Amino acid sequence: MRGKRVDVRESLRSSFKDGIFAAFMAGITEHYATPLALFLGATVQQVGLISALPHLLASVSQFLAVRVIHWIGGRLKLLVRLVLCQASLILCIAILPWLDNAQRVELLTALLILIAVCGGLAGPAWGSLITDYIPSSKRGRYFGWRNRTVGAVTLASIIISGLVLYSFGEISYSAGFCLLFGSAALARFASGYFISRMDEPPHRSDPASDFTFLMFIARFRQSNFLRFVVFSACLTFATYLSAPFFAVFMLRDLQFSYLTYMGLQVCSSFASLVALPLWGRHADLVGNVRVLRLSSFLAALIPAFWLISHDPAYLMLVQIWGGFAWSGVTLSAANFIYDAVTPQKRVRCIAYFNVINGAALFLGSALGGFLGSQLPPLLGYGLLSLFAVSCFCRLGFYLLLARSFREVRPTQKASTRELLFSVVGIRPLIGRSQE
Repeated sequence: MRGKRVDVRESLRSSFKDGIFAAFMAGITEHYATPLALFLGATVQQVGLISALPHLLASVSQFLAVRVIHWIGGRLKLLVRLVLCQASLILCIAILPWLDNAQRVELLTALLILIAVCGGLAGPAWGSLITDYIPSSKRGRYFGWRNRTVGAVTLASIIISGLVLYSFGEISYSAGFCLLFGSAALARFASGYFISRMDEPPHRSDPASDFTFLMFIARFRQSNFLRFVVFSACLTFATYLSAPFFAVFMLRDLQFSYLTYMGLQVCSSFASLVALPLWGRHADLVGNVRVLRLSSFLAALIPAFWLISHDPAYLMLVQIWGGFAWSGVTLSAANFIYDAVTPQKRVRCIAYFNVINGAALFLGSALGGFLGSQLPPLLGYGLLSLFAVSCFCRLGFYLLLARSFREVRPTQKASTRELLFSVVGIRPLIGRSQE
């Protein structure tokens, strides 16, 4: 820390600028890693592993998060080093399309694993640091605003990347992918610079926060937070049975162009962009748990919609639904963690949450990759059978576990129907509460 007094405003400004460049990077690495893998010749099983292994190892690495923070000498120092390491690894990915090597898919997987491990170690540190700046009563609005703004950058990144690949179609897709991931690396270097300009608030240690993973698991019956973690992990498992394979279905089975693929990704990101501040304001009003229950139910229905039609115009509506639903899930789940866990325990609890969810993601992606090539075709496509299985599992886990945990702070009461009507603007709860 550069001084005794923490400049919260300046730190939040620097964090916001970091978020802008990180969002540009994420728009490329999250949405175009699978197209790159397919371009390099990846199979369905390899696509499943590309999604599963990085998340698994990133999650396992978080067992070390607390120790690494102490070893490096602070959350901020760790973040800067990890972000710069990520940038260097992304730069290596930019070179892959030019390599004449039969193991290019394996090299891509290894690089994505290392990038994910860096991100896994950084996650608890960043979550603990940023929430030290913001009071709990304002987190829904703040993260809704922040996520909407950086989401706009992600959206722009997706659009630009799709146009670049489309324009390079007659020149060289290798050059197009190289340009995309080279730009992502430069953006990540820039975000590392802005992180280095933040201040680190004092972090008081608490002997009660020093608990092992087994001690954490053993408190399932008593811990409201752990029951939330189990619900989240089950939903993640069911989601990732199909999530990595929508891109495969669009690009390989439906033979969509990169331009059409980009358009569908944009619809999802744009819907998320619009919905985030709405979910954020309602989470502050009625609580994160009610928002999570509604949005996770809406998200559970998504795979079923892909069974109805494959017309791009229809799929755009499905993507809009998906972006709207998942923005509520991600925002309310993150904010629930910040509400339910004290600052002293936050790094460790975020790490354990990510470990469990990462393991669920790995199992879902790996099993999905296996089932995607084994299930009998449904409506002419094997992956549609996988989508149906995913939808069934999502709804099953929702019905079993969605009411197993409770809200942790005082909120306004509202039914699920009232919340839905308010979020879409039919009958606002927020204006009524202000009156």
